[in-house]
Amino acid sequence: MGDHQNADRADRVMKHFDAIIIGTGQAGPSLAGRLTAAGMSVAIIERKHVGGTCVNTGCMPTKALVASAYAAHLARRASDYGLAVDALRVDMPKVMQRSHQVTLNARNNNATWLKTMERCTFIEGHARFEDPKTVRVGDELLHAPKIFLNVGGRATIPDFPGIDEVPFLTNSSIVMLEQVPRHLVIIGGSYIGLEFAQIYHRFGAEVTVVEKGDRLIAREDPDVSQAVREILEKEGIRIRTGAECLRFSHHPEGVGVGLDCTEGSPEIIGSNVLLATGRRPNTDDLGLEKAGIEIDDRGYVRVSDDLSTNVAGIWALGDCNGKGAFTHTAYNDFEIVAANLLDGESRKVSDRLPGYALYIDPPLGRVGMTEAQAKKSGKKIVVGTRPMSRVGRAIEKGETLGFMKVIADADSRQILGAAILGTGGDEAIHGVLDMMNAGATFDALRWAVPIHPTVSELWPTVIQDMKPV
Repeated sequence: MGDHQNADRADRVMKHFDAIIIGTGQAGPSLAGRLTAAGMSVAIIERKHVGGTCVNTGCMPTKALVASAYAAHLARRASDYGLAVDALRVDMPKVMQRSHQVTLNARNNNATWLKTMERCTFIEGHARFEDPKTVRVGDELLHAPKIFLNVGGRATIPDFPGIDEVPFLTNSSIVMLEQVPRHLVIIGGSYIGLEFAQIYHRFGAEVTVVEKGDRLIAREDPDVSQAVREILEKEGIRIRTGAECLRFSHHPEGVGVGLDCTEGSPEIIGSNVLLATGRRPNTDDLGLEKAGIEIDDRGYVRVSDDLSTNVAGIWALGDCNGKGAFTHTAYNDFEIVAANLLDGESRKVSDRLPGYALYIDPPLGRVGMTEAQAKKSGKKIVVGTRPMSRVGRAIEKGETLGFMKVIADADSRQILGAAILGTGGDEAIHGVLDMMNAGATFDALRWAVPIHPTVSELWPTVIQDMKPV
């Protein structure tokens, strides 16, 4: 009798749904919308802020800061455009308030959408697996035949000597900083670190970027890395590459950062330190082992080409699956899963063409292979380049730093990749990205007739200049 009572009690507290989504990042709410529109009952669970990294600590607040920093930069250059302005003063609390309001608006809009969505139950709390079909949130047990992991990631905190003894910032905390640091030392010379370096230097901080490798953004071609370094150093940002044996200690003026560089001082003193040394998935406290879900040695959920895990009925989307670290790739994960489940399609992650941007000023837009990757593939390649100093739109704007670059297969005439480090590069790259997605050869781009005066109008010229390498 006691066993029957326990079973009845368990059945009463168990809530049944057609699908459970864990996490409200970019893929989650949209997937909830598609599933509920198809008539399914959905529980979507969030342990902290609705919207994930992009809305709360990533794209939206940082790009709002980029916009404010660009306005400050333009104001300082007013005389270059024949204008006279009074002395510039950065009101950091107002800058941060503007950035934070962008986040709050997006967060609240997403939360309202989920809370009012028909057939959707929004649950606040930390979800952990009980078994492959059951999730616990606090005292509640939720059951569904389909479960979608969309738990995102967070900043990696390396085990540097002394790091536990000093205060430091991450991408999550620096977007809430209401004062301009006297000297911001950034550990990590990749995408996140470089964006914050330029932002805070333009707000008036002294900035030093410390990178363990021998060059910045090592996944890019050396010419791109060098050009980015020159752009930042021209603004007054210090770059220290080849920094080994990093160590941290208290200092009366802030934090001492010990380096073992081949050049420069062996220690620098920062008022603030930002750790921008990579990301890790939020998969370490989900009870994945109870569901039998496999992860790799970095903690990412292992997924097949359709984003399914090794456990039937469970999928992983967004940053936690290691297949992309961007808002647009997370959204595409949703599109793939929804198309396969609801539209009878067979979409695959491997069909996705990689594209992204680095939002320094001028921005870097990238798609497809780098030149180094193309050479390593064994293909016979041709490469075309064009300095932004020969682009009319850049000259007219007084923003001539950077260059454009296209890589193609000489035999098949397929475009393999492109980069544009220059004004409007994050938008102009789409001319190539769209051609590549359509499977067009570089001849099609060569004979396009783009609008003048734009940055994109130079792509046909870059194509004409392609040479074997």
